[in-house]
Amino acid sequence: MREAMERTAYLIGESGIKQLAKKHVALFGVGGVGGYVAEALGRAGIGAMTLIDKDTVSESNINRQIIATYSTIGQKKTEVMKKRLLDINPDIHVECRDCFFLPETADAFDFSLYDYVVDAVDTVTAKLELAERAVAAKVPIISCMGTGNKLNPSRFEIADISDTSVCPLAKVMRRELKKRGIMHLKVLFSKEEPLKPQVPEKAVMLSEEEEIQTGCRKKAVPGSISFVPPVAGLLIAGEVVKDLLREEKQYGLDKGFIR
Repeated sequence: MREAMERTAYLIGESGIKQLAKKHVALFGVGGVGGYVAEALGRAGIGAMTLIDKDTVSESNINRQIIATYSTIGQKKTEVMKKRLLDINPDIHVECRDCFFLPETADAFDFSLYDYVVDAVDTVTAKLELAERAVAAKVPIISCMGTGNKLNPSRFEIADISDTSVCPLAKVMRRELKKRGIMHLKVLFSKEEPLKPQVPEKAVMLSEEEEIQTGCRKKAVPGSISFVPPVAGLLIAGEVVKDLLREEKQYGLDKGFIR
C-alpha cells in the first residue's frame, strides 16, 4: 500500500483499500460535478475509471470546474482529468471515451464492466437512458439532479427519486422513469429553490431540457459558483465509496462511516 493511502486505511482498513482498488466506476460527465467526483474517487483509491465526455475546457468553466485553468483551455476534459488522476494515483487505470452519451451511442457501452455508474450529464434524455441501461445491467447508479442557479450547498441531499421535492429536474425524472417502469433511482438533489439568474435578455439561449434542469423560465444561461458543484460531486463520490464498501461484509464499519 502506498503511503498516500495511509490516512484512508485508518478509516476503512487495508482490506477496504484493496477492495476499492478492484472497483471500476464509469463517470458520465466530467464537468463541475463530475470533475470533483473523479477527483475524490481517485484520491480514495478506486482502481479504474472510465471517463465519458466530449467537451473541451472553456474559460467559462474556470469558476467551478477542478480541471479548468487558463493553461487547460481548449483541451479535452477527459484527457485533462486522466492526467490529473494519474498524478494523484499512478496505479489507477483510466479510460477516456470522448463522446456524449445519448440513446444513439448507448450500445457502444457495456455496463456489465462497471461496478458503479455516476450520472453527471446535463440532459434528461441521457439521464433516462443511463438509468435504463444501468438498471437492466443490475449495476448501481447515482444520478445528479439540477445544480444550476443554486447558492446553498447545504441543501443537497441524497435520496431515492421517489422521495425528492422542489427540484424541477427530479420532478421530470420521476414522471419519465415511471413511464419506463423504473420506480427507484438514487439521486443527489437540492431542496433550494432555483434562483433567478441575473443576465441580460440577449444571453445565450437554453434548450428545453436545460430549462427543466435549472428551473429557469427565461431562456438564460444558468448561474453557478465555485462551491456548489464541488459539494455535489464530493457528496456523490462519498456515496459511491460507501456503497462499494458496504458490499464487503468483513469491514465491520456498519456503525461508522458505512451506514
